[in-house]
Amino acid sequence: MPPPLPVPVPAPGPPSRGSGRAVAAAVSLVLGLGLIAGAVTGSCLAAGPADGSAAEAAYTRGATLWRGLPVDRIFPATVHRDAAGPGGAPRDWIRLGVAPDSGCADAFDPLLATALAPVGCARLLRATYADATSSHVTTVGLLVTDADAAGMRALRRRFADEHLDERADLMPRPLALRDTPAARFGDAQRACWYITVMTDVPAVVYAVTGFTDGRTGTPPLPAARAVVPGATEAPAQAGLGHDATALAEEVERAYRDAAHRPAGREDGR
Repeated sequence: MPPPLPVPVPAPGPPSRGSGRAVAAAVSLVLGLGLIAGAVTGSCLAAGPADGSAAEAAYTRGATLWRGLPVDRIFPATVHRDAAGPGGAPRDWIRLGVAPDSGCADAFDPLLATALAPVGCARLLRATYADATSSHVTTVGLLVTDADAAGMRALRRRFADEHLDERADLMPRPLALRDTPAARFGDAQRACWYITVMTDVPAVVYAVTGFTDGRTGTPPLPAARAVVPGATEAPAQAGLGHDATALAEEVERAYRDAAHRPAGREDGR
């Protein structure tokens, strides 16, 4: 039996105008989406390194910024906060004096010095303030470290995980100033304290607070507990936690803002 004859396949005709337009539109859509995706990807790639470079530049500036920054930028002569006191009351503080920049010897209780040792001590800046009634005194410190960003992050994690900022055997020491309301502000007069580890600049900011009458025997209370509404301990009732927190935050904000300004603009202009 002879094999079947092959079925002829008709030759394709010329494409209709409608199908041509559809193909062209599809191609245009694909190209358009590709261009948009490319633009978005390009912008993301461009933004990433720029943002990273800005953060790195700010961190680098933070390591040496203290050398040229006016003291009033770090420790203002007066500080006012509209709602920094207990119950959201306004608060004011007056700077009593500033210590010469120094190393960190004898600035911290021994265990706190040990905890801070991994990040080093490039320089320590300190000032002491009194509240508007001269009833409380607060020493605020800015410790500029030698650590890189990873080292500061590790220190911050340790402080958070182990609650080192709440241990009464890891307290900063005060800066007493003769012939001022802080003349009797020594280790025994410490009643409240605050410590924060910064990670966008190589710095640790702290504050330690006491009474100007030189009283001793007040069990020290970390600021985080002293600002809790309803706290009945003496430092909480006196608002010492609010003093320590507000003044430390003021110094932290000032140093961070200066570090994140473009180079040559640290004077705030």
